[in-house]
Amino acid sequence: MLKKRDLQDCQALYELMVHPEVFPFVRHKAYSYEEFLFLTKQTIEAEERGELISRTILDEWGSPIGTINLFDIQDQAGFLGTWLGKPYHGKGYNKPAKDAFFNELFYELSIQTIFMRIRKINTRSQMAAEKLPYVTLANETRSSLLQEINGGQDIYNLYEVSKDLYTLHTLRTGLTVVEEDNHLKEA
Repeated sequence: MLKKRDLQDCQALYELMVHPEVFPFVRHKAYSYEEFLFLTKQTIEAEERGELISRTILDEWGSPIGTINLFDIQDQAGFLGTWLGKPYHGKGYNKPAKDAFFNELFYELSIQTIFMRIRKINTRSQMAAEKLPYVTLANETRSSLLQEINGGQDIYNLYEVSKDLYTLHTLRTGLTVVEEDNHLKEA
C-alpha cells in the first residue's frame, strides 16, 4: 500500500495531483510536470537528510494514487500531509494508508506526535480525520500551535494523533503490538 517516493511514479502522480478538487489542498504545488519531478527529487533528498518522511500510496494493483507525508519534523513530531487522486476519493484508501504510515512513524521511526492542520473549507479532509478514532481535535489543547499555524487568521483546525492513543486503538481493535529491542512491531 505504501512505498518510498521515486521518480518513476511522477507522471501518474502529477496527472492525479492537478485535478481541481485535489490541487488546492496539496502542500507542495507543481504547475508543470517538470516542476513536479524537481519537487519530488527535492522531497527524496530532504527525507535522506531527516527533514521529512514521504511515501507514495498505491492501490491494490501497485499503481500510485497519492502521497502521504510527515513535514516539519521537530522534537519527534511533525505535520501530516496526504492527498489522493480524485478517482480514489471515497474508495476506502485513506484509513489503510494512514494506518500503514502511522505504524511506520510510531513503531519504526520513533515519532511521538502527528499533527494535521486542515483548512476549515476542506470538509472532505475534516470528515476523513474525524472518522479515525485515534484523532483528537487539538484546537484548545494546542492553542498556541493553532495560533502559530493560523497566523492571526481563522484558516485551519488542528488535529493530533499521539503514539499512545494510536497504540491504545490498535490494541483495542485486535491489532497487537509487541515491543522488541526498543522497536514496536505488529504481532
